[in-house]
Amino acid sequence: MPYEKVGKNEPVCIADEVPFDIPESWEWVRLKTLTYNHGQKKPTSEFCYIDIGSIDNKHQKLNEQETIVVPEKAASRARKIVNEGDILYSTVRPYLHNMCIINREFSREAIASTGFAVLKCCADYSNEFLFYYMMSPDFDSYANDTANSKGVAYPAINDERLSMALVPIPPVSEQRRILKQLLEILPTIQMYDITHQRLEKLNDTFPAQLKKSILQDAVQGKLVLQDPADEPASALLERIRAEKEQLIKEGKIKRDKHESVIFRRDNSYYEISGKKEVCIDDEILFDIPESWEWTRLGNVLASTDAGKSPQCEDRSCNKGEAGVIKTTAVQDGYFLPNENKVLPTSFTIQKDQLIRKGDLLITRAGPRNRTGVLCVVDVECEKLILSDKTVRLAYIRNNVNPHYLQIALSSPAIQNMVVKAMSGMAESQVNISQSNMKKFLIPIPPLNEQNRIVDKYKTVYSAFVNKFEFLL
Repeated sequence: MPYEKVGKNEPVCIADEVPFDIPESWEWVRLKTLTYNHGQKKPTSEFCYIDIGSIDNKHQKLNEQETIVVPEKAASRARKIVNEGDILYSTVRPYLHNMCIINREFSREAIASTGFAVLKCCADYSNEFLFYYMMSPDFDSYANDTANSKGVAYPAINDERLSMALVPIPPVSEQRRILKQLLEILPTIQMYDITHQRLEKLNDTFPAQLKKSILQDAVQGKLVLQDPADEPASALLERIRAEKEQLIKEGKIKRDKHESVIFRRDNSYYEISGKKEVCIDDEILFDIPESWEWTRLGNVLASTDAGKSPQCEDRSCNKGEAGVIKTTAVQDGYFLPNENKVLPTSFTIQKDQLIRKGDLLITRAGPRNRTGVLCVVDVECEKLILSDKTVRLAYIRNNVNPHYLQIALSSPAIQNMVVKAMSGMAESQVNISQSNMKKFLIPIPPLNEQNRIVDKYKTVYSAFVNKFEFLL
């Protein structure tokens, strides 16, 4: 059992402080027993100032560029004397490993911030051995323990508590052997760390990157083969226009003043809206198959419907209660019906406010990364209505596959257009108007091909993600 004797006091067992067992030939000592420093001074002439930012904490090296400071402009923390060979250890947020060994001379006297502990080993103990031990998880645990490191935003361990850290001392010859072995394997360890970080990044980004790639292939006609037997998209759009005209005559929808027709002529794209014809080649995002057509989103919609957001209780509705969805109910490609707030009993629900299975929803307002998110409602909803920050893109049913529209509008190229349509200065609150939504330019395949694209997308994406998760 390890004991410690201080002065003339009786030895005290310190087994609960010792982080691990050591060989018989080793000893435990306090950091203050085997190190010293050069004290502090107030600079009186130009000096090289070393602060926390002077250290590259990825490689534990001092920056080559010196920071020369005159005494009159010296920070009040510029006090600690530094010499070549010293260990600098940041006592502020020690888990960041802002530390290094001073391995060079300076053009002027070097002075470090009081945010560092400056340590020089006494004889028979290697500065390098101590440095690597202070990089270890065991030393980190001591320095970052709440009993030693105080503060919330910038937790720090003071010099006194740091000096009480226990440090293992091997025989001098063994220190040299350990260091030699460590320096030989460090490049391999560092390479492993880089590889591990790359794998972690791949783990985080691969599914999203894969999804974007598949989405882009889907809207460019590269995900499935075209079938010459399919009715072309031009005929599909004609049928949608005819159905919308009938709905207008029946008074079920209003005529869109910006309704347009896009067509090809002489290898260029033109758009007619009213009596005006305009070349829109600069808006065309990419090439599409011959059987496809470009159109404005509004041309395949009966309407866009926004919801209401009355004052609600801050809880989800129970069975039989009515609720209004939060924007978080609309996730990228799927719907979360439980993300709602219960409506007051005094609120009268209009039939056209109710969310139905098959609805295509988009978030129109909120943080930038949560605006323009789309999903198709794939469950039956009982007494759920749209909020004022969500919009139903009421497509012409049986003539458009809503899942294809969701795929198209979520693809990288079209999402760039969605982002450009956002208004608002703050990242935390942007908005897309319904009129801008209707202007989104989207590629429309034949209806049968839309269905094949949706099926293929689900199969391919699911297969790749499952295989990737298995490999991890």
